[in-house]
Amino acid sequence: MAGFAPAANAAGQGPPPAASSAAVRHLDRGELRAGLTAIHEAGIHGVFSAVRDGRERFDGAPGLADVATGRPVRPDLQHRVGSVTKTFTAVAVLQQSAKGRIDLDRPVGDYGPGLLPGERGREVTVRMLLNHTSGIGDYIADAFPSLLKGTTESLDDHRFRTVRPAELIGYGVARPQLFEPGTGWSYSNTNYLLLGEVLREVTGQDPERLISRDVIRRAGLRDTYFPGTEARISGAHARMYESFYGLIDPPRDYSEYNMTWAGTAGALVSTPQDLTTFYRALLTGDLLPRRQLDQMRTTVDVKDDKGAVYMRYGLGIYSMDTPCGPAWGHDGGVWGAGTWAMSSPDGSRQFALGYNLMKYQRLNESGTEFLPHPADAAMLGYRDLALCGTTAPRPAERVLPRAEPALPAPLAAPVR
Repeated sequence: MAGFAPAANAAGQGPPPAASSAAVRHLDRGELRAGLTAIHEAGIHGVFSAVRDGRERFDGAPGLADVATGRPVRPDLQHRVGSVTKTFTAVAVLQQSAKGRIDLDRPVGDYGPGLLPGERGREVTVRMLLNHTSGIGDYIADAFPSLLKGTTESLDDHRFRTVRPAELIGYGVARPQLFEPGTGWSYSNTNYLLLGEVLREVTGQDPERLISRDVIRRAGLRDTYFPGTEARISGAHARMYESFYGLIDPPRDYSEYNMTWAGTAGALVSTPQDLTTFYRALLTGDLLPRRQLDQMRTTVDVKDDKGAVYMRYGLGIYSMDTPCGPAWGHDGGVWGAGTWAMSSPDGSRQFALGYNLMKYQRLNESGTEFLPHPADAAMLGYRDLALCGTTAPRPAERVLPRAEPALPAPLAAPVR
């Protein structure tokens, strides 16, 4: 992949410095409410968020949890957090690394000869899975085959299907290798299902149960869990609406869904409050020894089509620049549910945001890029406000950067 390069905090240099304390102000609840309202008014049905600064806290939730009944959202709703799950999975892998059971630079095949067939099992390391430099393709398009034809029928056809990790991994591994292992970067959910299977091999335990015990419970989270094959979220939650860039009009409710298609890559349910607690516990050293936390924050540059770095991806966590310095976290998106959670490097200040309308953006006429959407700009503005305080400048309209696989070719075309 052209332009692949280690980020500034490469191995041995440690994490970047914390943001200047002078740039970070106490929580302005009025401004935060206004920032959340701006997201809702930009076209998102419902938004719910938690912000933490030391002992200070803000919880807000404008908009609708159910557009049919008019039920309002609440700040503490349970939500499908998608790829934020990857940080939890990475923590579990690094915990096993700290115990000497997993060497990040050993080939994946060393932990199970059937995990990756052929030469890739000898070339792809655990670290490459964690930071998406394996070159292994994503399985999503094959798991939902209508997407390859430019339709979303399989989202409905597979709503209550239970699928095993091995089947999903098989889809990703069968796809052409994107680049030689370790020479590029491409986001792939297959990597994190493979990591779940590595955990299974080295511990002899179900990886979701292991993560629940060693990460979720250790962090003291009360409303975070893997739903398994249960399609309905157990606690109070919003309806989750999917537009798929206009292919589903009006947006359809996918709040009930069997999430075995996401597993250790993206199946977790959580709340904004739990996510702020989790990232605080992680970045203050409560979940990992310092050596493993430093490795987690050793990154590779992720660049856009124009060669500009917009994200630095570590091991299940990424860093982005804000007006008050770098912030660490992850975003997530599944059918109908979007999440974004980030923290200051020292773990003193966090924000988490959930919203219940997905793929509301539209493609340009050539189908080559997404058009700026006011909700994206509003979310970026809210992030900066939540992490940096009232001095954060309001951004111009920008496209929200996300860590997610590329669309199948038939969907990367003008929406009619």
